[in-house]
Amino acid sequence: MKRMTKWTSAWIALSLAAVLAVAGCSNASGGNGGQAGAESSNGSGSGAGGDGKPEKIRYAAFNGVSGLAVQFGAEKGFFKEEGLDVEFITTQNAIEGLTSKDVDVADVATTSAIIAAGKGAPIKIVSSLFRTKGPFYLIAGPEIKSVEDLKGKTVGAAAFGSGLDVYTQVILNKHGLGKTDVTYVANGVNEAAFASLTSGQVAATIIHEPFASLAEVTGKGHILAKGWDYLPNFHTGVLASRNDFIDKNPELIKKLLRAYFKSQEYAKSHLDEYKAYFLTKVKIDPAAAEKAFAREEVLWENKPDVDLKALEETQQIQVKLGFQDRVYDAGKFVDLRFIPGK
Repeated sequence: MKRMTKWTSAWIALSLAAVLAVAGCSNASGGNGGQAGAESSNGSGSGAGGDGKPEKIRYAAFNGVSGLAVQFGAEKGFFKEEGLDVEFITTQNAIEGLTSKDVDVADVATTSAIIAAGKGAPIKIVSSLFRTKGPFYLIAGPEIKSVEDLKGKTVGAAAFGSGLDVYTQVILNKHGLGKTDVTYVANGVNEAAFASLTSGQVAATIIHEPFASLAEVTGKGHILAKGWDYLPNFHTGVLASRNDFIDKNPELIKKLLRAYFKSQEYAKSHLDEYKAYFLTKVKIDPAAAEKAFAREEVLWENKPDVDLKALEETQQIQVKLGFQDRVYDAGKFVDLRFIPGK
């Protein structure tokens, strides 16, 4: 774990940093602790507060498209307006960062948060992210016309056990195919997944934007299936905090959530300004970015509430695929007292 000095991403060079996670993707293990939050002797990450100075909070945001709007909001001053000195932390494992007390609040794949909390990790879900439906696409080369055409072909599932893997299997199953009907491989995410398609290593792959749109713009591929059409209630992203931080700093949680959603709302309602910012950070064909924004506008809901029924359905799918052993009572580790308007 370290202080963030510039953007790093598996698929695109950025000038600020954020945190891996997929919406909906599993977090890899990693992080080295380090000096993050060393200013706070009790590990809470908060400042003095009463002296009028901004209070420190250490926040691990998703990277790429999923986390860029909060970086934009930070530059606009929305966190400072809430009296926060937000320190963006980069980590390869948000759950580990929370439980080690190196992170105060984190963007986390919903399934990772549920499984960790269900197994006893001292964390709670405090809000949904700006989107909760999987922004994943099964794309294929021009010669593949339908999902059924993938029988006997090689299909990339990103990372086994991740949300991307879930969507890939469900899409295949709903078209009469199983993992044994294709050569099913873990081919990485983003740039790596896109390269595996364009090089012919796979006939199709699950992937995020803007690579689905880039495939269309370049003529190197097309979309076979949009993930949320197949799993409309599979919950993919939450904000989580550790229990001791929630107990000691409830007002900081409220402030961070207000700043988070103000950032998202501003970006969405000032889209031309945000697109210009986006293109300074994400080096991609503007036409592909334009298509990606238009396609995913429907997912950009900015609804912080967490639907417990959706969490239960999400877990049932996980259990069916063998990704978790049982369905946990999510109500025990969801705390929505801090979301804006509550």
